[in-house]
Amino acid sequence: MAGNCTLVAMRHTPGNKGSTVFRRAVGALKSRSTSWAGAIDALAFRQRVALLVALLIVVVAVVLTLEPIPQDPNYHLFADSRAFLSIPNFNDVVSNLGFALAGVTGVLVVLGGARAGIFTHAPDAWPYLTFFVGIALVSLGSAYYHLAPSNERLFWDRLPMAVGFMSISAAVVADRIDGRAGNGWLLLAMVTVGVGSLVYWYWTESLGRGDLRFYVLVQFYPMIALPLIIGLFPRYRYTAGSYVAWMVLWYGLAKLFEYLDAEIFESLDYMVSGHTLKHLAAAMAPIVIVRMLISKRPARGGALPGDATASAEAARTGKKGGQ
Repeated sequence: MAGNCTLVAMRHTPGNKGSTVFRRAVGALKSRSTSWAGAIDALAFRQRVALLVALLIVVVAVVLTLEPIPQDPNYHLFADSRAFLSIPNFNDVVSNLGFALAGVTGVLVVLGGARAGIFTHAPDAWPYLTFFVGIALVSLGSAYYHLAPSNERLFWDRLPMAVGFMSISAAVVADRIDGRAGNGWLLLAMVTVGVGSLVYWYWTESLGRGDLRFYVLVQFYPMIALPLIIGLFPRYRYTAGSYVAWMVLWYGLAKLFEYLDAEIFESLDYMVSGHTLKHLAAAMAPIVIVRMLISKRPARGGALPGDATASAEAARTGKKGGQ
C-alpha cells in the first residue's frame, strides 16, 4: 500500500509534469515530421523536380536584376600581412595546407572506393573525384594568390573553388534525384557553369566593369538548394543529410571568419587572423565529405531514380515473381 502511494505521489511531482511536457513536445515534432514526409511523398517526382527548377529560375532572375558587382580592391588588404621564412603573408599562405590534406585524402578514398565497397557503381565516384581534385587545387591556387594578392591571382584561387561547389552539388543530385544525369552531363554542365562564372568575372574586370554576380550565384546557391534537395528527395546512398548539413555549416563559419578578419586578429592579440581561420574552417567541409563516404550505408528506401542497374534488377525480380 505504501508503495502504491509513493507511485501515485511520483506521478504528480513537478519533475514528472516536466517530462510529460517534454514527451508531448517530442511527439508533436514527430507528428510534424511525419506530416512533412507525407506531404513530400504525395508530390510526384516530376513535381519535386519542377520545384527545384522553378527556384533556380527565380534566383537567376533576381540575380539578373541586380547591378553588376565589381571586385572590391580592399578585399586584397588582409589583416595579417606578416612574413616568415621570407614568405609574405605567411599564415594565410601556409593555412592552405588544410585543403591539400583534405583533397589528397579524398582522392585516395575515392580511388580506393571500389575496393572498399563505397560506391555501388563506378560512375558514382566521378563527382566526388572532381570535387576532391578541385579541393586539392584550391591549396595551390589560394597559396599562389596570398603570396601577392591581386585580381589576376584571385582568379586562380576561385577557379578550383567553383569546380568544388558545382561538383559536390552534382554529387547530391546524382545520389538523390538522377544518377545518370548527376554523374554525367549535369556534372559537366555544372562545372562548366562554375568555370564560366569566373571567366566572365575576369573578362569584365579587364574591361573595367567587373561583375561577380554569377560567381556569387555559384558560391551561395548550393547552400540554399542542397538542403531543399535533401528535404524533397529523402532516399540516398551516400549523401546523408547530417553530413551535408555539417559541410554547409563549416563553410558558413568560414565565411563568417572571412568577414571578421581584422576583428578576430585584434581580439586574439594579433596571433591569428580571421582569414587564416577561414582557410582552416573551410578545409573541414571536404573532410566531412571524406567521413561521409567512409561511413557510407546502404541505400534508404529502395532503388534511386536514374539507377539503371537497380531498376533492371527490380524488373528481373518482378518477372520471376510473376512466373
